[in-house]
Amino acid sequence: MNQTYLTTSELSQRIKYDTRTIRERLKDSVLIEGVHYIRPFGGRKILYIWDAIQKDMVKFSKNPMAIPMTRGGVAHG
Repeated sequence: MNQTYLTTSELSQRIKYDTRTIRERLKDSVLIEGVHYIRPFGGRKILYIWDAIQKDMVKFSKNPMAIPMTRGGVAHG
């Protein structure tokens, strides 16, 4: 299990989004807990899983009308 975990600030630098945008607009709508981020040891701190985020960014940028579904599927709007 060799994954890269990022803080909100580190993710912000990689995807060029403001940290506030990540926390308020992307988390829990596009970035799903357990898929794109975790809360280690049940705490408040959030660590983002870079590999999953990177994979989904590429996957959904191919079809801009695709709507990501919770279990990894795509609805073609």
